[in-house]
Amino acid sequence: MTNDRKKVLGKILSLLKSGPQGVIFILQKTKEQRTVEEELSHHHVQWHFIPPSAPHFGGLWEAAVKSTKKHLLKINTMGLLTFEEMSTMLCRVEAVLNSRPISPMSDDPSDFTALTPGHFLVGGVLTLPAEPDGTGIPLNRLKRLELVRVQAQTFWKRWSSEYLPQLHKRGCWLSKKDNIEVGSLAILKEDNLPPMKWIMVRVTQVHPGSDGMVRVVTVRNSAGREFQRPTAKLAVLPHAKDEEEPV
Repeated sequence: MTNDRKKVLGKILSLLKSGPQGVIFILQKTKEQRTVEEELSHHHVQWHFIPPSAPHFGGLWEAAVKSTKKHLLKINTMGLLTFEEMSTMLCRVEAVLNSRPISPMSDDPSDFTALTPGHFLVGGVLTLPAEPDGTGIPLNRLKRLELVRVQAQTFWKRWSSEYLPQLHKRGCWLSKKDNIEVGSLAILKEDNLPPMKWIMVRVTQVHPGSDGMVRVVTVRNSAGREFQRPTAKLAVLPHAKDEEEPV
């Protein structure tokens, strides 16, 4: 995983923070600014900054950073970690963030693959070996490695429960939203899933009510099993045509 995490990106976006905590100030103080510029130029990487005190310029990616920081602060209250333990836990958190589904890979009804940030970084879906859930174990009974694993699992539960509602179309409570269509790829919301486990389903049938609104659908999973679920339990992945519609 170490080699995969060293993959060079074409563009880096950062908040231009002023003062002694700003990245430019730190680079100038340590006299490493020229070294960083040469390294970025060698790999053809562009480093862009948004204005100070304006994180809203970053849009969705800055909102994702804010959400990650919030949950990291909460799980750090579970116990102090050493530098090596914190590095391991952050690698797990990084894998969780880069495993999130973004959009369908194709419109094929038999394709349950979703595009993730991991496809851009390592060329495929990020996976994690099966591990026992330790979130219900008292902290004083956990060993150091178990504490790292439990903190990562707690981050996953907190962050994933917040991420799935964000996939719903913004403004749905202010205007009439479109019904779910047959063939849509969606994430099925289930409790107590292990980290980086996303259950993908395809909508095979819709069951509109008397008012024409679809609140129950029939879905099919990758194993070929069909079952009914309420639309509140589904997070439909945005399609390219959805982004072209005015909000």
